[in-house]
Amino acid sequence: MKRFTRSMLTAAAALTALAALAGCGSSSPLDGPEDVMSIYRTSCLSCHGTDLQGRVGEQSNLQQVGSRLSKDDIRKQIEQGGVIMPAYKSKLTPEQIEALAAWLADKH
Repeated sequence: MKRFTRSMLTAAAALTALAALAGCGSSSPLDGPEDVMSIYRTSCLSCHGTDLQGRVGEQSNLQQVGSRLSKDDIRKQIEQGGVIMPAYKSKLTPEQIEALAAWLADKH
């Protein structure tokens, strides 16, 4: 009986911790399809950050990029690069670029 009670208390504590970490319904900026998150972590995170906050100046902040740029503009930026951003057209597939652009365009 003690073992069962201890297991139940441990499980309840774990569930409580998970609920607290979930933030009452708030989501991380890096929530999205796993394939897109994998591309972001591999190709974008070092300059754009774990919270899309940007790590190399204000223009690298992607937190509300969908308010500033259309999906097509975002796609072109990923493909062609910019002032300090390298082009990714030869590094990512068109499907990967399209998936990233669609995900980022939803950031308002």
